[in-house]
Amino acid sequence: MILLLPPLQKFGGTSLPERLAKALAQADRGALAAGEEAQLLRYFKPLPLRLPYAPLSRVTDIGLAETRDVQWLRADPAHIRPDINGARLLGIGRTVGIEQSDVDALLPALRPLFGDLGMLLDAPSPERWYLKLAAGATLPTFASPEQALGDDVFEHIPDGPEARRWRLLLNETQIVLHNHPHNEARLAAGRVPINSLWFWGGGALPDSISTSVTQVFSDEAGLRGAARLARIACGELSDYSATPSNVLIDLRQQRDWAGLIQHWLLPAAHTDAVLDFADGAVFTLRSNQRWRFWRKPLRTLQG
Repeated sequence: MILLLPPLQKFGGTSLPERLAKALAQADRGALAAGEEAQLLRYFKPLPLRLPYAPLSRVTDIGLAETRDVQWLRADPAHIRPDINGARLLGIGRTVGIEQSDVDALLPALRPLFGDLGMLLDAPSPERWYLKLAAGATLPTFASPEQALGDDVFEHIPDGPEARRWRLLLNETQIVLHNHPHNEARLAAGRVPINSLWFWGGGALPDSISTSVTQVFSDEAGLRGAARLARIACGELSDYSATPSNVLIDLRQQRDWAGLIQHWLLPAAHTDAVLDFADGAVFTLRSNQRWRFWRKPLRTLQG
């Protein structure tokens, strides 16, 4: 069993149950490359060696045949709040409380901006919007939501030869959204305005993906898309039940630290498992490690 987990530091020193504290102390520990893509590349081997989230998540939303042979970019609805020092990204996708009625109101107003540049904007899921890019489009490096949420957006503005074009396009997008009456209605209803798009995850589908994992459970559409391209079974986290030992369970989106420990990490302490944290910390648990009884229990996930 492999558990994909948020960064170790997110647990904030949460106390561990005795059995888990002993198991982690006795486990083999490693420090690997940090970051979500590096974390996934430990278990999925794409050709070429890259996992672009936009086309992978679109496989989940639309299907494999409709996604191939085109470059895609996520353009997710976002809420940015100005403050005294700049502007912060405070919500994206599902965290802005988006519904199909928001898509129906805002998408038609934005499509001409992109259509004039040969790009198609669509939203097969309210929380996941996509740009179908023009042939031969070159993209700057965009920050993922996980990297940028809560930060000043100016810290994550891309640079490079292509970046200026995208900054101008984003400014035009924000003007359209700021002036749209639907956002006034959202504010009147006590909801935050959708006042920007967040570009990220661009690229084309890998030619193939290989993996030794036999099944994936994840609420993240990109990972489920990677599983489909690798031709292995996949489902949402709520679908999980007893499965073969080489199953991969994606817990990176969990935010209830105590619940995650109780319902996922503690049961893993009773089996062979890999606990893979997004900041590169890895604990490998095996049943024969119980003989390392001299090791002091690890009372928190920060040591």
